[in-house]
Amino acid sequence: MMGQDNIRYPAVAGRFYPQEPDQLRRSVEHYIQSAETNGITPVALIAPHAGYVYSGPIAGTAYATLQHNPAGFRRVVLIGPAHRVPLEGLAAVSVAAFATPLGQVPVDQEGQALVLDRPGVQVWDEAHRQEHGLEVHLPFLQVVLASFSIVPLVVGHAAPELVAGVLADLHTPDTLLLVSSDLSHFYAYHQAQKLDAATAAAIEQGQLLAAEQACGRVAINGLTLLAKEQGWQAKTVDLRNSGDTAGSHDRVVGYGAFVYSN
Repeated sequence: MMGQDNIRYPAVAGRFYPQEPDQLRRSVEHYIQSAETNGITPVALIAPHAGYVYSGPIAGTAYATLQHNPAGFRRVVLIGPAHRVPLEGLAAVSVAAFATPLGQVPVDQEGQALVLDRPGVQVWDEAHRQEHGLEVHLPFLQVVLASFSIVPLVVGHAAPELVAGVLADLHTPDTLLLVSSDLSHFYAYHQAQKLDAATAAAIEQGQLLAAEQACGRVAINGLTLLAKEQGWQAKTVDLRNSGDTAGSHDRVVGYGAFVYSN
């Protein structure tokens, strides 16, 4: 929810992740510390956004790679799909900060200003009010990064070229580009494994995704275009689904962690 004190307060704390601060921190630390990493230093990440019991271990694998960045990131461009409202283009925010049980994360208003002149980018708080897709990433970022600001962007119908341009405008050496996305939705376990493996291969090969492959495919496709321009290589570091973590095998949701590096 958006508070009258210019803060966006948590919409899904206590549902998607623990509301109690110490429990939340322990949970996030467990997911990160349990992950295997190979020393990749990322310039961009794709990580899932479901409830932590389902996608937390996969998100932890993505965030564990940030421990290998000695300089750290001072800004995160956090971009993901609109789940709650119909949206044309991209929605930024007017608030000064996003709050979680672990504290407040400031919004980089100067960074937002860099992209608000682009046709298709607007300030619309309603797109963020109940949106979980960005919120669930904030506690992970708060645990692994010492101090940072965010440029939070919710994406609706948009051309990948628009998203790529926005990401290019905001990319700097101390900025992490973070795309929030799950993969396939509600297939049987083994079918989902095949579909998600094909999606992971497409991401690594720089191919654009279709709608059924990932709910965040618009943002992913924008990152794919930018990665081609920059010469970044995507690597799959985790690929599982809800049947591997906390759900049945009848109808699963796919989750992937992908790291982009120079």
